[in-house]
Amino acid sequence: MLYIMLLLVILSGAVLCAQSSINGRLGSTVGVLESSWLTFTLGAMVSLLIAFFFEPQYELNLFTAPRWQLIGAFFGVAYMLTIVFAMPRLGAAATTVAVISGQLLMSLLIDHFGWFDNAIIELDPSRIAALILLAIALFFIYKSNVANSVEHDLS
Repeated sequence: MLYIMLLLVILSGAVLCAQSSINGRLGSTVGVLESSWLTFTLGAMVSLLIAFFFEPQYELNLFTAPRWQLIGAFFGVAYMLTIVFAMPRLGAAATTVAVISGQLLMSLLIDHFGWFDNAIIELDPSRIAALILLAIALFFIYKSNVANSVEHDLS
């Protein structure tokens, strides 16, 4: 079951990258805010239908949940606006690796300190090495983008 879950998460990451590329192109065509609005409107409608038909009852709801747990919605808006703006300018690979770098850094901090009621998982040398390797990957991808951009401008 764990392997199936990992495969689904990897697949969702691939879909997220495709979605970011498509929204970035749409944002260049119709505008960043309009593209983000479309994504959130359709997402809200689909989520509402799924919740209405399939979501079980919970002890708390959006009106009684702790306020700090609602901040994630604002983070989603900031992420979407940033991605729609950045993707056409940085390219899919650089934008995606930059996002993953930020996610890895924050996830290591959340694990290490147990923030947001998560289990504590110590920051060890292998986790630090993963962060360094990802930073190196971002450097080389961005450097390649800049080199290709200069070559493209010269031709």
